[in-house]
Amino acid sequence: MPIYEYLCAGCRRRFRKLVGMVAGEASLACPRCGSTEVSRLISRFSRLRGEDEALDAMADELEGLDENDPKAVRRMMRTLSREMGEDMDEEELEQALLESEEEGTEEAPE
Repeated sequence: MPIYEYLCAGCRRRFRKLVGMVAGEASLACPRCGSTEVSRLISRFSRLRGEDEALDAMADELEGLDENDPKAVRRMMRTLSREMGEDMDEEELEQALLESEEEGTEEAPE
């Protein structure tokens, strides 16, 4: 069964849906806002990689990461979440980064 990528006209979120091979296509709704105004996108071709191969590729990307550059960290977080199949929306990403920054600024007890 194919996995199609859709774009919601209401909230502009991209989402994926596993679609069965039946004669009539069921109506789709956005998982975020519930809108049924969605359009199917032309997606990139992808191949399945093993977990080890995916982790090796991510480790290579992390080598040159400047931990002090917030934009670079955000970019890497988006990449990692996508690669691991955990697409985070912008609000989730910002919240995770803020929590991480707060943990890093807390002073350790002496």
